[in-house]
Amino acid sequence: MPNPPALSPEQRALALVKAAEARRVRAELKELLKMGSLSLVEVFERAENDDVVGKLKVLALLESLPGVGKVKARRTIEEIGISETRRVRGLGEQQRRALLAAFPGGR
Repeated sequence: MPNPPALSPEQRALALVKAAEARRVRAELKELLKMGSLSLVEVFERAENDDVVGKLKVLALLESLPGVGKVKARRTIEEIGISETRRVRGLGEQQRRALLAAFPGGR
């Protein structure tokens, strides 16, 4: 396995800041979902234009919905046929519709 490219201290610092910002945005998004201030439809729309949201794993997204835990989220994506490693932006239209049908409260 090849080593990652060598980064200068400045590049490393910028990458760390960028990663921390992405984690913060994803945490805020999941918190908004948990509180019911944001719907699945809105997350799907944001994922089209926002790389940070688009790179969020579907499993983490579903676990953030109110009343949905790890077991229900995993069972649902398994029934629909979505990989556990699938990202929100990588979902197809039928998969999105199936998720919206499975979680109507997420609208």
